[in-house]
Amino acid sequence: MAWIYLILGGLFEMGWALGLKLSETMQVKVWGILLAIVSMALSMFLLYIAQRSIPIGTAYVVWTGIGAVGTLLVGIFLFGDSAGFWRLFSAGLIVIGVIGLKIAH
Repeated sequence: MAWIYLILGGLFEMGWALGLKLSETMQVKVWGILLAIVSMALSMFLLYIAQRSIPIGTAYVVWTGIGAVGTLLVGIFLFGDSAGFWRLFSAGLIVIGVIGLKIAH
């Protein structure tokens, strides 16, 4: 169950970055900021629960890895960010590292 909490926390980690981006583009900035605050709180709470069972080093790397790669993909698909080879290759290395930590756990 801890791994499910950790994955959900990583997904909410993406939410705060998305909320901040949306607050730049929305007419009513408050909605983006609220999304960021709620996502950040849920993300940290879920990391807190997950790290009770998963070593904190592993939990933190997986949590930030999901947030980083997920936010990169959101930027590419929703905001037209660059999808160059080196960006995707580097993101793939992060994913491989996260998988390796899960296997080693």
